[in-house]
Parts: sequence; structure tokens; C-alpha cells
Amino acid sequence: MTSDDAATILVVEDDPATRTFLADNLTADGYELLVADSAAAGLKLLETKFPDLALVDLGLPDASGFDVLRRVREADGVASRVDPATPLVLLTGRDGELDRIRGFERGADDYICKPFSYPELRGRVAALLRRARQRRTGAGRLRVGDLEIEVAGRTARLRGVPLALSQKEFALLRILASDPVRVFTKDELLRQVWGFRHVGTTRTLDSHACRLRRKLGLHGDRYVVNVWGVGYRLLDGVAA
Repeated sequence: MTSDDAATILVVEDDPATRTFLADNLTADGYELLVADSAAAGLKLLETKFPDLALVDLGLPDASGFDVLRRVREADGVASRVDPATPLVLLTGRDGELDRIRGFERGADDYICKPFSYPELRGRVAALLRRARQRRTGAGRLRVGDLEIEVAGRTARLRGVPLALSQKEFALLRILASDPVRVFTKDELLRQVWGFRHVGTTRTLDSHACRLRRKLGLHGDRYVVNVWGVGYRLLDGVAA
């Protein structure tokens, strides 16, 4: 089994026969499989299981595969738990040029028409996974002093010890770590992490920042600096 074979693939397909066929064959080839029979179920798995690649049928009962594609590509990768860079292949019985063009214009990585050759599909999947791994090599990781953040895995470690962070705490930490000596205003953080359009008066940011500061400061480290009247930054020094 290669490193590509160890990947997790999500199949979003409402036809039971096609779904079972793909799941059985991909599992036999060594992939980990997630399956869904609707757009809503597929998006839920994208948000919670972080597959390495998704195969999405264009004609789903509750939405179009184009809608799934749009939701994935529009995700911010911070407050949303969907990775917008997830490789996505559309499966469809439509073989018209216009449909293929629409798919690629909206961000599809590949487009496979039914009925399809399984060996060809397997080859395309393997090629996409290899390219995705090459793009991720050395990327998706932030380091600030003794603090390491794995963006794709949504994990953070301080001196090698894992930190137990909530979704919003991790999103806040990721933004601050992207430019650790910059002061991010409260309005910026509330919009980027919580999606607030009209900020108004709220203690949400301050309470999350306080909890994050405590978790990062258990051993005397000074992270999450409150710049009074402006916002927050991660530290006073220069990132390592």
C-alpha cells in the first residue's frame, strides 16, 4: 500500500448501486471510505472528517453537485471546518461540453462521466492525491517560537505537547499566528472567526482570547497579547 492508498475518500452518490460499487472497489484498493447519499450528508462529513478527496455526483436529491462544489470552494478554512482546497471530482451522466466547462469554472478538479471505467477513475484519483500531497508538503504548518500549528489537521502543540482547543479557539489562534507581530483589530477577528457582519458590543472575542491565553501560558509563556483599545496579537517578539 502506498501513501496515496492510505488516503480517505468521500463518495457522495445517491444511487445505491454506484455508491456500493465505488466504496467496495476503492476500499479493496486500500483507501479509507466515507459515503453519503445527499449533499447535506456529504457536507457534514467534509466538515467533520476532513477527507483527502471527494467524489460528488452532480444529480443529488437535495441539491446539485455544483452546490456542494460552491460550498467547498467558498469556505474560508478558518471559521468554517471545510477545507476549501479539498480535491473534488464531479460524477455525472451528462457528457456535454457545457456541463464540463461549468464544473471546471466553478473549481472542480476533474469531471468523470457515467458509465465510467473504474481503472481510469482510480488512476485519476491517485493523480489528484499525489498533486494535493505535493502542494501540502511543507505547507499548512505555522511555527511561532515553541508553538506549532498544523492547519490541515487543526491541531496545535506547545513544546510538543498537544493543546486542547475548541473550534473557535483554534480559528482565533490560526489567524493570530499567520502574522504574529501584527495587531488584529477586534472587528477583523470577529468578522473572520465568527462571521459577524455588524459587530456591535460583544464579549465573545475577549472571553475566547482569555481562555486561549490561559491554555498557552500554563508554563509561563506569553502569548495572545491584548493591545488595549485596538485588538490582539500573538506575541511581542519576532516569530521563529
